[in-house]
Amino acid sequence: MSTSNQTLKQQRRLQEKQDQKDNQTPQNEPVTHRPSSPGADYPTPPLPPQHQPKPGSEKNLRPAPRYEAASYKGSGKLEGKVAVITGGDSGIGRAVAVLFAREGAHVAILYLCEEEDARHTKAAVEAEGQRCVCIAGDVKDNSFCQQAIQHVMESFGQINILVNNAAFQEHASSLLDISPERLDETFKTNVYGYFNMAHAVLPHLEAGDCIINTSSVTATEGSAELIDYSSTKGAINSFTYSLASNLAPKGIRVNGVAPGPVWTPLNPADRPAEEIKDFGKNTLFGRPAQPEELAPAYVFLASSICSSYITGAILPITGQAGL
Repeated sequence: MSTSNQTLKQQRRLQEKQDQKDNQTPQNEPVTHRPSSPGADYPTPPLPPQHQPKPGSEKNLRPAPRYEAASYKGSGKLEGKVAVITGGDSGIGRAVAVLFAREGAHVAILYLCEEEDARHTKAAVEAEGQRCVCIAGDVKDNSFCQQAIQHVMESFGQINILVNNAAFQEHASSLLDISPERLDETFKTNVYGYFNMAHAVLPHLEAGDCIINTSSVTATEGSAELIDYSSTKGAINSFTYSLASNLAPKGIRVNGVAPGPVWTPLNPADRPAEEIKDFGKNTLFGRPAQPEELAPAYVFLASSICSSYITGAILPITGQAGL
C-alpha cells in the first residue's frame, strides 16, 4: 500500500472517531464554574427583554447587575487616596467606586441625573467605611467639570485618581441615521467629556497619581450598528496613548480598560427590548460580564503598588479571544 493511501486511511480513521464523539456530545455546552466560584450563578442569555429611557437606571434593570464583589478582599492598595469617577452612579462606575472604597479610597461620583442610583452608590461606598460625594451634571460642559473638581478639592483636599467612564451610546442601522446632532452628542460625551475631566483634574495630580479611561472592545473591532460610538472609543484609545506619553515625565500614569458586553443600564437604554435577550451570548463565556468582574482591573491600574510601571496600556476584558 502506498504512503498516500496509508495517510488517507489514517486521516479517515481519525475523522470517524471525532464524528462519533460529535454525535455523542451536546453542541454548544454552557461554560461552567465550580459552584463556589465567582461566575457560577451569573445570569446567562436568554435575558429578560427590556428597554429603558436614557440614561438608563440600574434600579430598574432585571436581573440586577452584580457590583458588590463579595469574594474580593481589600488590602489597603488605595489607602489615603481620593478618586473621581464619572458615570459613577451605576454599572461599571458603581462597581469601581465600591472596590476603590474597599481598598481605602474616598470617592466622588459624577453622574448626569440618576439621583436614586447615585444615592445607592453613595450608601455602598459609605458601607465600606469611606466618604462619598455625589455631583450631578454634564461632562460635555467644561465649566461643569471645572466646578465639579473644585467641589471635590474642597471636600477632600486632594485628587489622586480620575476614572473617565461616562458614555452615550445609541445604535443605528445605517450611517445615514446618524445625524449631526447625534454625532455631536456621542463625541462630546465620550471624547470631549474625557478631555474636559482630564483637563480639570490635571493641575491637582502629582507623581504616582493616575487617569484611567474606559474604552471598549468596539475601539479595535468596530461595530456595524455603533459607528459613532466605536469611533469615539478608538479616539479614547489614542487619547490614552498620547496623554500617557505626555504625562510620563511627571510620574502620572494614564491607562485604559476595554470592556466587552457588560450588564449595565447602557445597553437596555440603547437596544430594542427583544435584542437584549441575547446580549453577551456570543462571547466565549456565553454571557455578558457583570460590573464586579471589571472593577478589579481598575483597582490594578489605580494602584501604584500593582502597576507603577504600566502606562499607555489598554487592558481588554472582553470575554473574547484574539485581542
